[in-house]
Order: sequence, then structure tokens, then C-alpha cells
Amino acid sequence: MNKNEFIAAVSESKELANLALSKSSVATVIEAALAAIEAALKRGEEVRLVGFGNFYVSKRVAAKGRNPRTGETIQIKASRQPKFRAGKQLKDEVNGSAKK
Repeated sequence: MNKNEFIAAVSESKELANLALSKSSVATVIEAALAAIEAALKRGEEVRLVGFGNFYVSKRVAAKGRNPRTGETIQIKASRQPKFRAGKQLKDEVNGSAKK
């Protein structure tokens, strides 16, 4: 599912049916939510969505690597990686073991 398909699915969901939001309104809300998550991660904060999961930043230390094509040793810089850890409720839903 790409971003446009995701926006369409959210705008057509029965939870939002009584709000009569346009697809562009839903797209604006989703863009704002993603921007808020991105801003929090840039600040090094964790975003916890209870029941869904956590977005967090993992630090990778500098390391030596090897170019697979030439065999040359290269230095890999330290970096920060955004990551997501699924919550128990999401895992249960995906595995079909959630209580209904």
C-alpha cells in the first residue's frame, strides 16, 4: 500500500464516515501526523502510540566496512537510524490472535 492508497483507505473508513472529511483533508491530517513524528525523531525523542508501537532513533557507531566490488576498506560514519517497534496489540492483530 502506497501513501495515496493509505490516504484513500483512511478517508473511506467507517470510523470517519460521519465526519464527511474530504480526501484532501485526510491527506493534510496524515501529512501533519507524519511531520510531527519526523520532528520528534529529529529531536531524538521517542513517539509512543499505545497499542500500535514506538518510533525511536537508534545510534549506529562508526565502523570499518569493505567495498564488495573492489575489496577496498572504507570508513562508515556514525549515524542515527529511525526505527519502529510494533506494540503487542498490533502484533496480535497481524497474527490473528487478538481478542474480538
